[in-house]
Amino acid sequence: MRHLAAYLLLQIGGNASPSAADIKKVLGAVGIEADDERLEKLIAELEGKDVNALIAEGSAKLASVPSGGAVAASGAAAGGAPAAAAEEKKEEEKKEEKEESDDDMGFGLFD
Repeated sequence: MRHLAAYLLLQIGGNASPSAADIKKVLGAVGIEADDERLEKLIAELEGKDVNALIAEGSAKLASVPSGGAVAASGAAAGGAPAAAAEEKKEEEKKEEKEESDDDMGFGLFD
């Protein structure tokens, strides 16, 4: 993941085709040692491909994945209990906020 993040940062910065050395330099700047095997695989897989097209394709694939939340919400509305569904959403939002605060746990993006 860190190799891909560095690759994307380099592309956003104007480097249309980052090399392994470029990615190692970015990772080294924040004190991370690059895994040569994974880095070479990433470079080989992305070579000659438009990253924006790959991201759009991946987003389309994710959009087609069904999620359980939509089914539960439509079932509650069909049952004639919209107030109960609203209360459940409020409780879930409170739980999610609490969980999100624990996600970081002192680790940074490139740790």
